[in-house]
Amino acid sequence: MDIFDKIKKNFGPLGQYAKQAHGYYMFPKLEGEISTRMNFRGKERLIWSLNNYLGLANMPEVREADAQAAKDWGLAAPMGARMMSGQTKYHEQLESELADFVGKEASYLLNFGYQGMVSIIDSLVDRNDVIVYDSEAHACIIDGMRMHIGKRFVFPHNNMESCEKQLQRATKVAQETGGGILVITEGVFGMSGDMGNLKAIVEMKKRYKFRLLVDDAHGFGTMGKTGAGTGEEQGVQDGIDVYFATFAKSMAGIGAFVAAEEEIVKYLMYNLRSQIYAKSLPMPIVIGSLKRLELIRNRPELKDKLWTIVRALQNGLKERGFNIGNTQSPVTPVFLSGSVPEATQLTFDLRENYNIFCSIVAYPVIPKGSIMIRLIPTAVHTLEDVNYTLDAFEKIKSKLDSGEYAAGGMVDAAIV
Repeated sequence: MDIFDKIKKNFGPLGQYAKQAHGYYMFPKLEGEISTRMNFRGKERLIWSLNNYLGLANMPEVREADAQAAKDWGLAAPMGARMMSGQTKYHEQLESELADFVGKEASYLLNFGYQGMVSIIDSLVDRNDVIVYDSEAHACIIDGMRMHIGKRFVFPHNNMESCEKQLQRATKVAQETGGGILVITEGVFGMSGDMGNLKAIVEMKKRYKFRLLVDDAHGFGTMGKTGAGTGEEQGVQDGIDVYFATFAKSMAGIGAFVAAEEEIVKYLMYNLRSQIYAKSLPMPIVIGSLKRLELIRNRPELKDKLWTIVRALQNGLKERGFNIGNTQSPVTPVFLSGSVPEATQLTFDLRENYNIFCSIVAYPVIPKGSIMIRLIPTAVHTLEDVNYTLDAFEKIKSKLDSGEYAAGGMVDAAIV
């Protein structure tokens, strides 16, 4: 069979909806300055879909630092991979400051979080080692484990009883192979918003020999007293052996970093294929990230403002009878019952009649019969934004419950 013929017949679980969804439900274009108000299809909308947690994206100090760095260095510098010709004192400075902030001996910059995590897993384990991981681990973790040719065991999301059973199984295998055990979980799970039970996992180190890798993309900058992440929030930062976070959330940038004890970071520097064979992070990103980290460290009121909005939104939703699951973070899922067609009608209504833009998740990403609206509050939202959204959600839930969306007819075929 011609592989192109195969592809054209099967676009995949999400791609099968491309004809109807592209440009509106998937790959929508948000235009204008990054803000709580942006234009979508020619109209201003209230935006709840950007991971700009601390509002740094368009902060004047950040924009100025980015622009000045671009003027001083351009986007080409440094030229080449870090190992060969792309090393600078600014990259090292950012690594040192990140390590200090998250309480680790050293850190190493990654060009992209997704590729970085894949490469971290590939570097840390070999065929004799065993991986134990949470069932709701991010796609980058799943893809990293696909490269692992040794054993791996999964436990249901945050089920610590099952986690321990998998550790028992992993221990037996490791004793037979002479390998070690790597446990992988997340600090904050990006869809559900709940925290990984890091405290309970770290406690298991007293009974089992393993190392812990935590993906804290959504926890860095938002969780813990200083914003150092979910480990700080749960008082077990020292128990995290390999700490990973991205710049794409609280830092409002691109890139990532991994932090651990110095020898382990040195090992990763010399073994992460995604970095060894990739051009160094451009200087404007590095200089801009230094400014962002400075603001996270020195402007605690940004995180305080974020949590003021988070609490107002989440408490308001619960008071009005909405199910927001077990979120313990700014990530705010709203769970409703309905079909995929109802989800599209509801989304259209929110965007076109209430001017609210937020992400909607339905089957096949979540089980049939379920709809999840995912809201991302930020430090630059206002209480007025929250109250307007709560009122709108009450109205759309009433329409959903009454069957109005099931009747169809609301979505104009011209939009898709």
